[in-house]
Amino acid sequence: MMIDANTLATLRSQTPGLNHHGKAVHLNHAGASLLPQAALDAIHQHLELESQVGPMEAAIIVEARLQALRADAARLINADSDEIALMGSGSSAFGTAFSAMPALKPGERILVSRQEWGGNLANYQRAAQSAGARVDVIPCHADGSVDAAALANQIDSSVRLISLTWLPANGGLINDAIAVGKVAAAAGVPYLIDAGQAVGQLPVDVRLLQCDVLKSAGRKHLRGPRGTAILYIRRVFLEKLQPAWVDVSSAPMETGNVNLRNDARRFETSEAPIALQLGLAASIAVALEVGVENIANTTARLAQNLRERLTDIKGISLHDLGSGRQSGLVSFTLQGHEPTVLKSALAAKGFYIGANGVPYTPLDMQTRGLHSIARASVSYLNTDEELESFAVVLEQMAR
Repeated sequence: MMIDANTLATLRSQTPGLNHHGKAVHLNHAGASLLPQAALDAIHQHLELESQVGPMEAAIIVEARLQALRADAARLINADSDEIALMGSGSSAFGTAFSAMPALKPGERILVSRQEWGGNLANYQRAAQSAGARVDVIPCHADGSVDAAALANQIDSSVRLISLTWLPANGGLINDAIAVGKVAAAAGVPYLIDAGQAVGQLPVDVRLLQCDVLKSAGRKHLRGPRGTAILYIRRVFLEKLQPAWVDVSSAPMETGNVNLRNDARRFETSEAPIALQLGLAASIAVALEVGVENIANTTARLAQNLRERLTDIKGISLHDLGSGRQSGLVSFTLQGHEPTVLKSALAAKGFYIGANGVPYTPLDMQTRGLHSIARASVSYLNTDEELESFAVVLEQMAR
């Protein structure tokens, strides 16, 4: 099923950014989407409460709502609430989990997808270089997607971690995360998924994925506020992780003993942006109410229509990978227009897109000889009329 016209009209009316900017068209949902009014209200109301009773007291008042947030986040990805930690960003969620894993040893290997997010890759390379280990790339199919069968052939006793960026930042590829999970599970190798572009756009089931760690920022397709993220850690994997540092909340001391929490909140701190977390709670509630399957189908249809429309414009080259169903991230270049300059020019005309350079997905961009790409990332909030107006402007610029 897809989101019907009446529901879409309601959702758009409840999105301040679509009303405040008049005719502006937001096509940067993979960078940061638009807050629903409910999230904005939740943030404002909590800040008002803090101003009235104090932040510490306000946090106590809303504790049940924060627990409900963990429960809803867990429901969103088919986890248990004690497997969810609330973090400040996708990068901090990744760094927190990776730094808690046992240190690499000489000769050990981390296997990564070719489209690995640059921030993840930088951490892997630093750790590997320091330890005398190495980072190896999982082979791809002809369409650029990760080859799970080839991955299985790479597995030996030296492999310490398998890492997959599920939906890469620089195009429409949807990697087969389930197939990779089967290989990892069969080999008994820890499996980490960067789901930053997946959560809120696709149905996510950590049990089916068989991953040990999964992380996602809240600001993208979940439409949460910037400064929020979700970190999932499989319960049986938790005991293998030792946080690089702790505080009074994650490891309270009594009679000289350090009592490390036995749930994912061992990675949280006592100081947290409560207002933003309540905003995230409201955004997740919207996603659950609309239905992620409906969101996924609607986003896929819009993205496919945009791809077909851009293909007809002379001077535009699409740079998406993958065959079959693709994500809502549409990457392209327009001849004669450097992507970051194009992004600014389109913003001046009321169209907001993204532009990515090599650091975002260095292995893939360098392999394909790409220096930068423009990226229009659609959401279920977008309309066919908006996409057509975007294509018309690109046609005018192409001339």
